[in-house]
Amino acid sequence: MSVAQVFEKFEQNFNADAAKGMDLVFQFNIEDDQNYHIIINDGTCKVVEGDHDDPSVTLIMDSNTLKGIVSGETDGMQAFMSGQLRAEGDMMLATKLGQLFTLR
Repeated sequence: MSVAQVFEKFEQNFNADAAKGMDLVFQFNIEDDQNYHIIINDGTCKVVEGDHDDPSVTLIMDSNTLKGIVSGETDGMQAFMSGQLRAEGDMMLATKLGQLFTLR
């Protein structure tokens, strides 16, 4: 699965009900591939290639870590604790990804 396909999966598995009233931008900096950001705005989700000017939180990882988290092979919290995943900005928002997207 390519990084682009991973982000398609985010869009396909978006939980609009969980995003009611939210206005967030998740920036994904993929160290060995293209960067993406996901704009969540009151129940809508838009995946965009590239960087956002003012993300709510930035998640930094390599493509293998991203694929592992999305497939369920890697636990996001464990990846964070082991340094495979870094976050900048509002770290608590990163925990909301699991509510906003049903990836498994």
